[in-house]
Amino acid sequence: MTTAEIKRSEKSGLPPGTLMYVGAKAGDKPRITIIDYDASHFLEKEAASVEECFPFKAAPTVTWINVDGVFDAGVIEKLGAAFGIHPLVLEDIMTTTQRPKVEDLTTAVFVVLRMIECDKDGTGMSADQLSLILGPNYVISFQETPGDCLGPIRERLRGGKGRIRALGPDFLAYAIIDAVVDNYFFVLEKLGERIDAIEDSLVEDARRDLLHEIHSLKREMINLRKSVWPLREVVSGLERLETPLIKESTDVFLRDLYDHSIQVIDTVESFREILTSMVETYLSSVSNRMNEIMKVLTIISTIFIPITFLVGVYGMNFVHMPEIRWRWGYAFVWALIIGSVGAMFGFFRRKKWL
Repeated sequence: MTTAEIKRSEKSGLPPGTLMYVGAKAGDKPRITIIDYDASHFLEKEAASVEECFPFKAAPTVTWINVDGVFDAGVIEKLGAAFGIHPLVLEDIMTTTQRPKVEDLTTAVFVVLRMIECDKDGTGMSADQLSLILGPNYVISFQETPGDCLGPIRERLRGGKGRIRALGPDFLAYAIIDAVVDNYFFVLEKLGERIDAIEDSLVEDARRDLLHEIHSLKREMINLRKSVWPLREVVSGLERLETPLIKESTDVFLRDLYDHSIQVIDTVESFREILTSMVETYLSSVSNRMNEIMKVLTIISTIFIPITFLVGVYGMNFVHMPEIRWRWGYAFVWALIIGSVGAMFGFFRRKKWL
């Protein structure tokens, strides 16, 4: 998504908390799915209307409400009113250019992340905003567009695998954030493969199209860095929050998540350094190739200097030139030309310029 597609300036002058979609991927209708569970119970369904979500606010089980598409202000406003979400938070949810962050809302915790996905052909990336509301017994996730990396979590919930069904909504929120971070590693692996392929091609032949691809990768890396760097602050903020919504048993998982975020940041920085060095390698290769071309042209020019001199001397039309009437004059000039060329080649060979 480019900045040209996002028209945040249209909100200028509007009162704080005004719900207006800021993004480039508006759809026809948001899709709302509900997963309600505990250790012995599991329910999954797609809600026909936002009102179907309201009874789960007071349910004794854990509920995960996922909204695909944040362009409908009516749906977001109704859901926010039912679950007591502040209008400013709802405004942030609909403004899909937010920096990753975490906020303690006293009765809930608000988290914003960037969900990175690779294109099918692996040659590009797309970044969507993922907003989470962690409540006493629920997690509400708002996705900018349908399609995510949270399928493994749904499968674990359906199959009752692991500890996720036995723990609370704070562990579910952790699992969602962890899935987003793990997907960063997948994206970085794809980027690493592209970088390796370009690096191999760069050594063999520094073509101009490789430079364009390197610059494209650098732009993608800058966008990825904007999404990844604040992630460390988000996870660290979750660890430091003094809220009953996040239990002490979840802190150990958050510390592990923090380590993963550091690894992602280190990998991104390493890739940025590699790409910078690749640009320098390309420029050096082009410069060396230009030097080789200039070397060849200089040698050719140097070889022709004595030839040009001899031809110039004997091309003068003076009457009294003794060699003009000499029988072997023509052969003598050719012998001088061939001898000078041979001497120049021998000199260049001795200097290892050829």
